[in-house]
Amino acid sequence: MSVRPILVSTLPNFAPSKSYSGFREKEIGVEMKHVFVNLAVFKVAWTAVVVSAAAGAPVIGVIAVAIAVGIHLWSNENPDNEIRLLFIAATMGFAWESVLVLASLLEYSSGNWVSGLAPYWIVSMWVLFATTLNVGMRWLRRSTAIAAVAGAIGGPLAFFAGASIGAVELVSPAIALIAIGFGWAVMLPLLVKLAVWLEDGHRLVEQSA
Repeated sequence: MSVRPILVSTLPNFAPSKSYSGFREKEIGVEMKHVFVNLAVFKVAWTAVVVSAAAGAPVIGVIAVAIAVGIHLWSNENPDNEIRLLFIAATMGFAWESVLVLASLLEYSSGNWVSGLAPYWIVSMWVLFATTLNVGMRWLRRSTAIAAVAGAIGGPLAFFAGASIGAVELVSPAIALIAIGFGWAVMLPLLVKLAVWLEDGHRLVEQSA
């Protein structure tokens, strides 16, 4: 009598069960759907902000951002962390955009509550972008260099698109775009690290509770 079949039959089965595999596939599907919705809402709201600002009615775009933020917080497991991240992004955005205005690199024709400072609608776009950092743009966490390059390229492209439809004027286009590229190459990695730091802090609090 061979003992091999008996030994084989008694070995534990480490292969993932069908139920587990099905659960993981469903979980991944839900995550991908969340990413798609996050990026789609971002794109719609971003377009609304730029178009409404160019049309002289930036409040419409800000309302779109408020709706997008509401959707994001409602679907997020850690809304308190997200609110902190959005607030930090708004503060950074207001400071940086105001520097560009004070340096006479950018001019905005609408949404200026205080002359010489960033208009409220461009600050709302920073808040809107921050809603993607832990979802649609989570891939930026892979590398600080990747985040820096993405910021250096994406920042100027976004402003060029906005300028092309009249939402903002690049007073000295070449200098303005270079400055924006450098700024975003620094601030995007910083925002990503802040998002990770807030998330890790929340996880530690949960583990100690």
